[in-house]
Amino acid sequence: MSRIGRMPIAVPAGVDINVGEGNLVTVKGPKGTLTQALHPRMKLEKTETGWEVKRPSEQKSDKALHGLTRTLFNNMVTGVSAGFTKELEINGVGYRAAKQGKQLIMNLGFSHQVIFEESDDIKLEAPSPNKVIVSGCDRQKVGQFAAEIREKRPPEPYKGKGIKYVDEVIRRKEGKTGAKKK
Repeated sequence: MSRIGRMPIAVPAGVDINVGEGNLVTVKGPKGTLTQALHPRMKLEKTETGWEVKRPSEQKSDKALHGLTRTLFNNMVTGVSAGFTKELEINGVGYRAAKQGKQLIMNLGFSHQVIFEESDDIKLEAPSPNKVIVSGCDRQKVGQFAAEIREKRPPEPYKGKGIKYVDEVIRRKEGKTGAKKK
């Protein structure tokens, strides 16, 4: 049995879970509301310890969906209670970010400024000129938005200039060696 799939999902106080027809799960909490249709073959059961995901058979496809369904369900519960964040770091001379209203304005060495709009479910912060924080309740949207920001100027391996995740390690390359030999 899947180690992840058999773990119960603890529901914190203030989180309301509603499972509709066809495994349409709606989770409401202090950070927002998430709705997602989980695979209809998986069974979602409420127990004393929380919620559990059960699989109907030992088929290979059901085994594959077991852990995935539990993780998606758990991410929804975590998102509406605690939320998710991604931190990005900007390295480079003249590279900086600033927040103006609901816009994140970045100078990344282009002839123009790069502008990102904050949406209802994604919040942007720029606590310092070289740091950007993306936060929200939907883990997939937060990760996708952070990846789109990073895509504008990915880090390069020689000097490390660009936008990188705070916990990302850039493998550095050595530059050209000395002058030509005659």
